[in-house]
Amino acid sequence: MNKNKGKVFGWALLLITVGIFCLQMGSLFVQARYDASYVDDRLFYILNMVIVICLMLSIWFLLKPTKKIAISFTIIFALFVIANGILLVNRMEDTKNILSVSPDWQHVLSIKQDGQSKEAVYYHSYYGILARPKEQLPYAINDEYEVKWLAKDVAAFTYKATDKSIQQFIATYGDRGSGTSYYYVGGQTHGVWQAKDTKVINNQEGISITHNGETEVFEWDYIEQFGTLAIVLKKDHEAVWTIALKENFEVHADASKKTVGNIVLYKASLEESEPILLEYQGEYE
Repeated sequence: MNKNKGKVFGWALLLITVGIFCLQMGSLFVQARYDASYVDDRLFYILNMVIVICLMLSIWFLLKPTKKIAISFTIIFALFVIANGILLVNRMEDTKNILSVSPDWQHVLSIKQDGQSKEAVYYHSYYGILARPKEQLPYAINDEYEVKWLAKDVAAFTYKATDKSIQQFIATYGDRGSGTSYYYVGGQTHGVWQAKDTKVINNQEGISITHNGETEVFEWDYIEQFGTLAIVLKKDHEAVWTIALKENFEVHADASKKTVGNIVLYKASLEESEPILLEYQGEYE
């Protein structure tokens, strides 16, 4: 690499160093002021290591230090990287970070689990890499879980609780209405919905699901809504199915208006399970 290219590369690395350093300082300010942090706690230590590596390389390319000085800097920077690596490992033991990015890369599911108690907190992401704690999951996680995006803004987190039950937590990042009012998914999906071997009937008594010839009925008292995009159907204190509104679903304040769009049905299971896309067939008679 010639001298000019080396300097350009050195300045680029220095700019990266300054940029990441400012990001780190900003994250500390946001955390103290707004109780927000990185979606993954490991990012703080990883970025610290990136800062040191980029700074070391930029000094090498821009200042061309003598061999003795270069060795001294390398030892100091290496010790800093090792220290952050140790802190990173300790952090991973204290807190387990569960991450999943939406199909359109616009949202991040972030759940942080305490390494000792197994209790977990859902963090709502803002601006990609920052998140704020929103709510604690009702059951502690027993290290088995599955994440599935049912829509670009709906993530189903299925997990085995410490009491061995199967539970589901649904993270939502939008709505299908005006964005200013709350609505009930159950009321919006009233009627009959069908796929090839699956049928969903939503009426005043509750929701019945017929899948592969077997029918299950869920009363409204055992149906839990998440945000304004999904509901979880439960039986014997366990999650069984999730129903979510697809992106093309249109919410109407007037119940007499035609139902437009699809819903998706997803089995609460840690085994391989694919969402079932359902089409509206009409009112239940």
